Amino acid sequence: MSYPLTNFLSKCIFAALIFLMKIILNILVSDDLFTEQFCCDLSKCRGMCCVEGDTGAPLEPLEIVDMEDYYPVFKKYMTPKGISKVEESGFFDYDMEGTLVTPLLDDESCAYVFFEGNIAKCAIEKAFLSGEIEFQKPISCHLYPIRVKILSDYEALNYHHWNVCQSACDNGKILKLPLYQFLKEPLIRKYGVEFYKELLNY
Repeated sequence: MSYPLTNFLSKCIFAALIFLMKIILNILVSDDLFTEQFCCDLSKCRGMCCVEGDTGAPLEPLEIVDMEDYYPVFKKYMTPKGISKVEESGFFDYDMEGTLVTPLLDDESCAYVFFEGNIAKCAIEKAFLSGEIEFQKPISCHLYPIRVKILSDYEALNYHHWNVCQSACDNGKILKLPLYQFLKEPLIRKYGVEFYKELLNY
């Protein structure tokens, strides 16, 4: 039985992914989650993941609803430029692949960013940590540096290497903290306690 070349290549790529990843409750998990060590050090990176990059953070449709609902609360933590961007263009944008993402300002920083001293932080999370709202922040931000790739039959969790996170890599090595342990809270938030328990078995 013959297959079109594109179908054949996609099967080869998928087979390669399977070889390099573990399947946990129908989630493909990169070995990097176990082998890479990581722990954010905001005093050194200053939250650069919120202000650099050529696209916003991926969003889930229901997250946009939460952001719209809670906007009157967390708005007070946003910058004037961020407020103008959201109120003129909306709570989300699209990247080149058509994925829903957070809107960016002209300097490529996230519209929801604010600064405490010289450290970039999330206005949404500020309101959450202050006990004012129940939505913490987009799960893609919470999971970073893990990025979620949606495949036909699976979700794949991959480690996104970025030079602005070098201090987090250095700090993780000092603390001997694997990536999956550093991201315990967002992994449970996204996939549940049973998934994380299964993760611990590897």
